[in-house]
Amino acid sequence: MTVLEWDPYDRNCPSRQVLDRVGDRWTVLVVGALAAGPMRFSELAERVDGVSQKMLTQTLRNLERDGLVTRTMYAQIPPRVEYELTDSGTTLQLPMKALEDWTKEHMRGIMAARYEYDLHKAELPKP
Repeated sequence: MTVLEWDPYDRNCPSRQVLDRVGDRWTVLVVGALAAGPMRFSELAERVDGVSQKMLTQTLRNLERDGLVTRTMYAQIPPRVEYELTDSGTTLQLPMKALEDWTKEHMRGIMAARYEYDLHKAELPKP
């Protein structure tokens, strides 16, 4: 397939799965955390507050399957495993950082809009 054949708007195109993955909240946060360098599972779990062990495991496995993260196991007692962005995973840092920055920049307006929306919805009569 050529680049022009990848169409994430087509539900049957494999690129849709990749877009779903990189747009997932846990992926965004894990990639952001790994931007600082290799991390152990427990360090990632601490950095990505609120992620369950199951979701973190699933996210890391999916990223590893897509070639965005490597998992390195060190032969020592106790066993040590580290996760690190691959070269492809590193290229995600810029767009993910832009998304993080956009979120921080617009949070005041978003919170105000949510407040106004919720206030308006509360005033509407119930059907």
